[in-house]
Amino acid sequence: MARKKYKIFIVDDNAMFLKVLHKYLAVNELYDVQAFSTAREFLQRLDEKPDIVSLDYTLPDGNGKDILLQIQEKSPLTQVIIVSGQSDITTAIDLLKIGAYDYIVKGVDTREKISIAINKIIEKIELTDENTLLRQAIKKEYDFKNLIKGSSKAIENVFELMAKAVQANINVSVIGETGTGKELVAKGIHYNSNRSNKPFVPVNITSIPDTLIESELFGYEKGAFTGAEGNKPGKIEMADGGTLFLDEIAEMNLATQAKLLRVLQERELSRLGSNKTIKFDVRVIIATHRDLNEQIQKGLFREDLYFRLLGLTINLPPLRERGSDCLLLAQYFVNDFCDDNKMPRKKIAEETQQKLKTYSFPGNVRELKALMELACVLADGDIIEPQHLNVNPLNVKQNLLANEKTLQEYNEEIIFYFVNKYKNVREAARRLGVGKSTIYRYLNEKDNGEN
Repeated sequence: MARKKYKIFIVDDNAMFLKVLHKYLAVNELYDVQAFSTAREFLQRLDEKPDIVSLDYTLPDGNGKDILLQIQEKSPLTQVIIVSGQSDITTAIDLLKIGAYDYIVKGVDTREKISIAINKIIEKIELTDENTLLRQAIKKEYDFKNLIKGSSKAIENVFELMAKAVQANINVSVIGETGTGKELVAKGIHYNSNRSNKPFVPVNITSIPDTLIESELFGYEKGAFTGAEGNKPGKIEMADGGTLFLDEIAEMNLATQAKLLRVLQERELSRLGSNKTIKFDVRVIIATHRDLNEQIQKGLFREDLYFRLLGLTINLPPLRERGSDCLLLAQYFVNDFCDDNKMPRKKIAEETQQKLKTYSFPGNVRELKALMELACVLADGDIIEPQHLNVNPLNVKQNLLANEKTLQEYNEEIIFYFVNKYKNVREAARRLGVGKSTIYRYLNEKDNGEN
């Protein structure tokens, strides 16, 4: 992308200096340089809103300070470099305080000093423009309807609640089954809020062992424990000014819940191994697939922490309750996958659409995405036929019930399948929506039965 040209006005009543400076700056192809010998001529052209002005402090028809104030009123984004024949510290400080970018005393190297100041201003402008474009791109990317595809009434209700969350600095609870897009909702709220220029820090509680969760959240100092070889800020500290997203909050152990409650109440923390308190300001968004009220009744979640975190609750509907969104999302995932892999876009056959409609999608949007990407690979032509869809919803129940096993046997079979697949009891428990103790009980019963 071509760089923009910068409009630079130079104002000086010394004809020779003005000519030399104009010639010196005009060599740069990125500069559109205009020269003025009087304040009147310059001010008549101020509506062109130059990017930079090099302004002689003492002009026959104007005072540098008065002209600077007029520039700030009529063209507030213009950066002004004051050039003066006098080395008056008091005047320089006064001008810098009211907004001049620099104060340069005329001498043998005046041209070079002005050029350096102009380069610094342009670097600042380009960085600001780049940040503005980045913020605009992020805001567009995280626009609710770009982020979460759908037009069903259920998802429109989610958009309405997200909009309310954006307008207020309130904690948010996102409740929904695995695969429904809870983190996308959290990102959408953050990047459309007044905290969007600050960090979004996600923490998946299930991915952090109980022994490490405190150091991850609160940070630690060198020597706080074996292996702590340096100082490390925690996730809460890293999210200062922004949003802390606590995914699967219900999996946090009670001891850590108690410490998190205190930290959130006081809005300050201490790293492990340190007595120094660190203040922070974060918006907390939590997510879970569990019923937190039920977890409280079971003694697995603190009621006081629940009320501290609850805030605005957004119930994210499962895909099976979103009507025609399923087909809209399916085609979106097909188009996206084909574009990313430089494949011709494929259409979904009517029979395939009917097959999708009959499937309950236990894995929700995440499962649909995986199914459609695989279908794109399996389909040789430009149509995705039913055989390319790796589900058989009509036969699932028939095949499952044909064996007529006991409920205990079905439970064992499902649990052993998940444990073998993920090689991790905690992950298996999370995906099945049961406690780890349930998994261990079935495993122990199996071992005892074999012995």
